[in-house]
Amino acid sequence: MAQVINSNIQSLNSQRNLSASQASLSTSLQRLSSGTRINSAKDDAAGLAISERFTSQIRGNQQAARNANDGISMAQTAEGGLSTAGDLLQRVRELAVQSANGTNSDSDRKSIQNEVSALSQELDRVANTTQFNGQNVLDGSLTSAQFQVGANANQVINVGVQSAKASDIGNNTLSASYGDGKISTSTATTTNNVAAQTMTFKSGTGATTNVDVKLADSAKAIAANVNALSGSTGVTASAKTSATLSGLTTGTDGSVQFQLRGQNSIANDPNSTAVTISAKIKGNDLSAVAQAINAQSGTTGISASIKLNSTTQQKEVVLTEANGNDISITNINGAADDRLAAASLRGAEKPATNPDTAAAAPAPIGTGSATVGGQLEFSSDSGFTLSSTTADIVSAAKGSDLQSVSKIDVSTVEGSNAALKTIDSALNQINSNRAALGAIQNRFASTISNLNTTTENLSASRSRIQDTDFAQETANLTRGQILQQAGTAMLAQANSLPNGVLSLLRG
Repeated sequence: MAQVINSNIQSLNSQRNLSASQASLSTSLQRLSSGTRINSAKDDAAGLAISERFTSQIRGNQQAARNANDGISMAQTAEGGLSTAGDLLQRVRELAVQSANGTNSDSDRKSIQNEVSALSQELDRVANTTQFNGQNVLDGSLTSAQFQVGANANQVINVGVQSAKASDIGNNTLSASYGDGKISTSTATTTNNVAAQTMTFKSGTGATTNVDVKLADSAKAIAANVNALSGSTGVTASAKTSATLSGLTTGTDGSVQFQLRGQNSIANDPNSTAVTISAKIKGNDLSAVAQAINAQSGTTGISASIKLNSTTQQKEVVLTEANGNDISITNINGAADDRLAAASLRGAEKPATNPDTAAAAPAPIGTGSATVGGQLEFSSDSGFTLSSTTADIVSAAKGSDLQSVSKIDVSTVEGSNAALKTIDSALNQINSNRAALGAIQNRFASTISNLNTTTENLSASRSRIQDTDFAQETANLTRGQILQQAGTAMLAQANSLPNGVLSLLRG
């Protein structure tokens, strides 16, 4: 090899290797001091992009978990308010049961009503003042609160809380009667005028359920068919029959003798139970007729009371069958003083399907018979619509009316009994809301658990790409330090090699 001075190839080679080992040592020092393998894009461009995406997901999931915890806090706040509302309603129900007792006077019931009104106001106050972070949660304004529970767009859970105000909770009802009080007056049979038809219930969610009604079905039978499907409709039915016997008072003595059916109005039905009612009427005193009917109420299910008609100022006999069976009367009196021949039978005082219209015209009994069908009342915790293929039960599609807690009046026995239905439905709604809030809390808890698990796995994936392997890097550091020392020594040796030329020059 030629001996030269201007070009020291060994020195250049040593310098290059020393620079490479120095760069490697610098990289090891940077990784060990920062704890990350990728400190700039030049370290691993693809790995940097992947790890940054992982970072976005991790930080998004961590914030989403905090959001879900906020959702749990809001649901707990709302449920606490609903718990108070439930306690208030339980007290109102207790007062309604107390007011329904016959030992209470009008003044007693007025005092009870005052407490009911105060509790209703407190229920409104709770609903209007229960807040979370300044937002009302029980007044019906929280219809759809959106919680971002994921790192990406549209990964949300929507939460809505129904109103707990006294004016917004209660029993949704719809009343109906046979042809608005239509009465059968056939002398051949004692059947009502109910036609075969199909009733259609449509719930607030849009679910539709059909209930078949057979020819001459009693209100009791229809109610039983409706209740059999209440699991799908959410609607329950109750039945009651009321009929008024008028025209018995003439100021002179007379008599009545008739067959009375209440368990089933069809004369040729083997299950039909008929009893014979006989009574003497002295002047305008109808007490003997009412007593004779009440004496057989264990058999017929029909009770009687006397009232004064405010329009005609005449006494009338009001017949009530609490189960919704038809009430049928057949005149069998052949005496000259028969009062029933000139009497009439009418149904409900005010047709429930259209309360603004007059009741159906009374049906004269004469020497034949008359039958009155019952009234139906449909109830549901939520709104519904009822329609039918004929006009016997409802003349047109009708929606239910909310009998709210704010309208409760326990100053009468009838009002107290009606209040119990309203309160029971209100409690069902409150309990349903609480159950929904409990379910959403569990859902948020599951979401948080899933987010934490996902965050853990993503962090492990990012660590494998981004974090420094200290075992490997400390080995690289030691190697780099040794190479630096060796490289420096070899560079010194390479730099001294041209000194050999001087020996040649000295000869």
